[in-house]
Amino acid sequence: MMTRKQSFKKLAGSLLAVGLLSATLMAETSAAASRYDTQLQNAVTQKLASKSQYNDVKASVEDGIVTLTGTVDLYQRKLDAAKLARKTSNSQGVRNLITVAGPNVPDARLEQKLAKKLTYVRTGYDSTFDYFAIGVKDGVVTVEGQDRTGVGRDEALAEIANMPGVKDVIDNVSIEPVSPFDDSVRLRALRAIYGDSVLSKYAIDPARPIRIIVVNGHVTLYGSVDSTMDRNIAGLRAGGVFGAFSVENKLQVAKS
Repeated sequence: MMTRKQSFKKLAGSLLAVGLLSATLMAETSAAASRYDTQLQNAVTQKLASKSQYNDVKASVEDGIVTLTGTVDLYQRKLDAAKLARKTSNSQGVRNLITVAGPNVPDARLEQKLAKKLTYVRTGYDSTFDYFAIGVKDGVVTVEGQDRTGVGRDEALAEIANMPGVKDVIDNVSIEPVSPFDDSVRLRALRAIYGDSVLSKYAIDPARPIRIIVVNGHVTLYGSVDSTMDRNIAGLRAGGVFGAFSVENKLQVAKS
């Protein structure tokens, strides 16, 4: 029978062997990646050189990781450069250090322009069921909100990324959970709000100022309305919807 001391030595030996094997595998992986570094760097450099928007972008490679530096004039081009490098054969990852130069737009003006753009994202059926809010600080745009399918979020982020003056984007938009029950509450809330004779006027605007967010039966209203009366009526109509466990009315009264 093996003594406790012998068992400990055997366990230590096994752990040492596992450690050595892991170190060996890591070294082999690193060596395999670095073997293609020059080839990968040349391939990425050629791809960048073929597009005039990347004239000021440089690529370097270490252990299969592509590091991008330099400047572009739009945030979207920073994203596209990383995508280009990531899709290059033997690329193990991308470190995107590109700076967005472009024009310097005052934060308040940039926020105003983006807010107008996002108002008309996904006009139509889905636009009623998503909500986006933005903030801008030193050209960095933070996007908050909720989206039913993710399509509206993607379109909103694309609009932001292509806006001159945007230096970076922080995406805090959440996707609402898939739920047939919530979908039924959404439709009933839609009919109750837009079917009201006082509130039906908001259905004419393709931006649909009353946004209906439903998560696990809880309804939140976002957007802007013309008066406090309209705001209160919208809250009452949503509160009377079958299946709505609670209603939070965050509608804002537009300034005259």
